[in-house]
Amino acid sequence: MNESSNTEYPYAYGEPAIRARLRSTAADFVVIEQLGWAPDGEGEHVFLYVRKTGANTDWVARQLAAACGVRADAVSYAGLKDRHAVTEQWFSVQMPGREAPAAADIAIEGVELLQVARNSRKLRRGALAGNRFRITLRELDAPLDLITERLPCIAAHGVPNYFGEQRFGREGGNVGRALRLFRGELRERDRHKRGLYLSAARSFLFNEYLAARVVDGSWTQALPGEVLMLDGTHSVFACTEADAAIRDRLERGDVHPTGPLWGTGERLASLQALAGEQALCAAQPELCAGLEAEGLKAERRALRLRPQGLSAESHADGSLTLEFALPAGAYATTVLRELVQAYELRESAAD
Repeated sequence: MNESSNTEYPYAYGEPAIRARLRSTAADFVVIEQLGWAPDGEGEHVFLYVRKTGANTDWVARQLAAACGVRADAVSYAGLKDRHAVTEQWFSVQMPGREAPAAADIAIEGVELLQVARNSRKLRRGALAGNRFRITLRELDAPLDLITERLPCIAAHGVPNYFGEQRFGREGGNVGRALRLFRGELRERDRHKRGLYLSAARSFLFNEYLAARVVDGSWTQALPGEVLMLDGTHSVFACTEADAAIRDRLERGDVHPTGPLWGTGERLASLQALAGEQALCAAQPELCAGLEAEGLKAERRALRLRPQGLSAESHADGSLTLEFALPAGAYATTVLRELVQAYELRESAAD
């Protein structure tokens, strides 16, 4: 058995005083994908909405390709979903001139076909609005009030938008692999693996920047020279000085402060906000230079994450179920870590 827990980045509301077990079973972690749009009903791409249990998204995609008699690259999906969970999501299969598969055709262990539709274009990565989560915590070691009393504050003000541990590979090893890649100590020809290493490096730098903003209390504020992001979009604009209107929009959650996803291109931040990014680069010069040398383009990510529809329901057995929705690219564990010290116990061979 091994015990895993969240990386200890600074907390916005203080370290939670309650521990609980996460994912005692796959059904304790339910993820429902929300595309935010509907297939158009025609075309050569067959959309399959499936429920998978304890299955890796890439593995399911390969199994669907085999079941439909197509190459693996003919199957696509909008986003990776947790393996140790029950998740519902869409896959698209390019099948020009062929009948869509029926439920009986999809005989894959742990996979149930729920819906079939057609669309004129393939399902692309990131082409979703977000995900809804239903998470049950068990074996809580203190009163439930220690969790539920934090809900109103988190619903109103959000949590730091850290990248989750799964972004960094097993035991966080992908950041180290990125460094070895940049130093010429590692040659990786697999484009997928190489992309994972680069993504881990960018995510680590963002988390480091965000952690510094959490420590100084500015993660929900607009510093002089801040780059702000419109809520629910990737649209950003620079703000030299936050006036009353900007402060009001920040309070309402209409805009959010941002941090850098490191790469080449124009530095949108200035003044105090830029100084923080320069300090990050000075602290992690190899990662920053390596990402620039790889040609990744600089992007922005919101520092604040506001879960929607956050609620809690207690059960007779002492467990607690949390429900909330998050936008694409956000992590449920990032919300959980501000509520509870959640741990998992799994057989190593099953990870």
